[in-house]
Amino acid sequence: MRTNAAQLVEVSVYGEVWAPTGTYNQYRATSEGRSTVTLGMAGICYSTRVGDPAFGWEADHLEPGVSIRNKLDGPEHALHYLACMGNQAVVTSGSATGSVGRVTGEHAHVLVDFEPDVLDLLAIGDRIQIHALGSGLRLLDHPSVRLHKCSPSLLDALQLSTRSDGKLAVPVVAEIPSHLMGSGAELMADYVDQDFMSNDREEMERYGLHKLRLGDIVAVHDQDHSWGRGYYAGAVTIGLIIHGDSAWTGHGPGVLDLLTSRGPDIVPTIDPEANIAWRLGIRDRSDVAAPLPRSSYAIYG
Repeated sequence: MRTNAAQLVEVSVYGEVWAPTGTYNQYRATSEGRSTVTLGMAGICYSTRVGDPAFGWEADHLEPGVSIRNKLDGPEHALHYLACMGNQAVVTSGSATGSVGRVTGEHAHVLVDFEPDVLDLLAIGDRIQIHALGSGLRLLDHPSVRLHKCSPSLLDALQLSTRSDGKLAVPVVAEIPSHLMGSGAELMADYVDQDFMSNDREEMERYGLHKLRLGDIVAVHDQDHSWGRGYYAGAVTIGLIIHGDSAWTGHGPGVLDLLTSRGPDIVPTIDPEANIAWRLGIRDRSDVAAPLPRSSYAIYG
């Protein structure tokens, strides 16, 4: 697959391991009107990594691995806009100094995966420096396809191919219909994710979405995310599942944009192995959690 990767500029951006936060009154109402307190975002997640199920955890918007942010507004937005999926991340302070991980998501925080022995050494406030590479990446033989948040290493791992009719074939685990896309439509495609709505569990099972894992590659139909995000008949967007499920109205697992085209230039092909955990060599396929039962906090109760 021909790209302009040789013309890209690699720069450093950094963040700190961010502490989870809460309020005095943490109760919130789910989409079914039940008040509950759940584990939220940020911190160091010891039990869940990319490759594990996106559903079933006793948590809301679960961010796997390590969540990092920057205290300063300018560097914080540079971190969000320039860090791309698959980038190398290096610990530069604390007991885990020198340890290397991978960027696997961008949500309220930038998400980085490290091996379990590294997680045990990390502490809130440790600095993580990212070798940011991918901004401006283009597919030279598919000029109508726009890329977001995609490093050259991730692009290779996606196993794209050009069909005989000139269209771009992209392996995906599942396909999401446009009507399930929810919170995040108001944001630009180069800045964080968009959730797909998981309130209607029967509809999700109809499309096989209840089996999704963190790190799965998915296709979203009739959504053009070339710049902003919105409905466009015939468009296709390819995304990455980056955070866990949510019981709040309009929310669910997060889909981070990777490729998009307004025309019929992208053809999704179903591949159950299209997950960045094993495609990038982050984890072995046999070393992942089995599908979990429905979470007791969530919509089913």
